[in-house]
Amino acid sequence: MGIHMPKFGLNRHDTSSMYAFAEDVKRAESLGWDCAFLPDSQLRRRDTYVLLSAAAQATSKITIGTLLANPITRHPSVTASSVATVAELAPDRTILAMGIGDTAVRLAGLRPARIKELESSVHMIKGLLSGIPVDVGVGQPARLPFPQDVPIWLAAGGPKTLEMAGTCADGVFIRVGTDFRNIETSVQKIRSGAIKAGRKPDSVKIGAVFHTVFHEEDKESLLMGKSMAAGYYEYSPMPFENIGLRWGGRDPEELKKDGQVWPDFHHAPDLIKSGKVVGFLDESHVNAFCLRGNAPQIVDQIVGILRRCHEVNIDFEYVVLQPIPNPPTPDLGAHAYIERVPREILSAVKELII
Repeated sequence: MGIHMPKFGLNRHDTSSMYAFAEDVKRAESLGWDCAFLPDSQLRRRDTYVLLSAAAQATSKITIGTLLANPITRHPSVTASSVATVAELAPDRTILAMGIGDTAVRLAGLRPARIKELESSVHMIKGLLSGIPVDVGVGQPARLPFPQDVPIWLAAGGPKTLEMAGTCADGVFIRVGTDFRNIETSVQKIRSGAIKAGRKPDSVKIGAVFHTVFHEEDKESLLMGKSMAAGYYEYSPMPFENIGLRWGGRDPEELKKDGQVWPDFHHAPDLIKSGKVVGFLDESHVNAFCLRGNAPQIVDQIVGILRRCHEVNIDFEYVVLQPIPNPPTPDLGAHAYIERVPREILSAVKELII
C-alpha cells in the first residue's frame, strides 16, 4: 500500500476577535488546509470554544478542534460540555486534543496535570460524550444530556505519557521533533500501551506537531531552530538522549532567567534572541527538532519523514505545521504563512507522495 496522505493542519490563527477567527479559518479552508486547531490558553487569547463555535458556523469541511486543552484550567465535565456544543455545529469534523497544559497552566500560576489526572479526564470525557452515567466525584453519577461523537486525542512526548495515551486515546499527537528515531520510539510506546490495554496497536491513530521555521534567511532560521530545540530539552532531556545529542549548556531555567526568556523557549516573543541564549547548540540539534528553510527544503524534509515512517508501518492521520515564529495578526496577502504553505509546500508534498 502507498503512503497515507495526512491531513495537514494549522494551529495559529487570527484571534483578535471572534469574527476575525471565523474568517481566518474560513480562509484556511478555502486555501486547502485540512484542519484548524486552537490552543486553550485563557490568558493568551479569547475563549477557545466560543472561537471554535464561530469557525464552525463559517465553514463546512475543515476539521476544527483544540490543540491543546488540559484538565487543570477546566474541569473535564466542562470541557465535555463545551466540545459537545461545538460538535453540534460541526458534526463529524470536531476533535478534542488534550495535554498536561504546560504553558496555559503555568501562566495561571498552576501546575501541569499529572499523567493519572490526564488519563482519568480522558475516561470521564469519553463517558460523558457517549451519554453514559459517569462518576464525577459527587453523590451520584452525572450524564451529559446532549452527547456527541468527538474523537479524543492526547499530545505527548514523554515515554510514560505516550504509553498511557495508547491505552485510552483515539489518537496521539507526538511532540518529539522531526528526527525519525524519536518518532519511531514514540509510536512504539503508544502501541505498547495499546497492547497492554487489550487494544489493537494500529487502532490508535498517530498525528504529529512539527515546528516549522519557514524562513529563507539561514542565520535567523538557525537561531529560531535553536530555540525550538531548547524548548524540547526544557521539558525533558529524553528526546536529546534518545538520539545521542548533548545539551552542553547550563540548566535551562538558569539560562531563561539570565537571558530573560519568558515563558519558555518555544513561546518567547523574540525567538532570535532566545536562540542566541542557547547558541551552544548546533545545526544537528536544530534539524532534529524542527522543519527549517525555504519551501523546497521543507518539502524534502516532510516527504523524507513520511516515507521513512511508512517503511516501518507508521502513517500519520494529522500533521500540524506550527509556524515559527507566530505570524502577524492579521496575516494578510500572498506572502502570509497561511497562504504560502498550501501553495508552495503542501501541493508539492502531495505531488511527490500520491
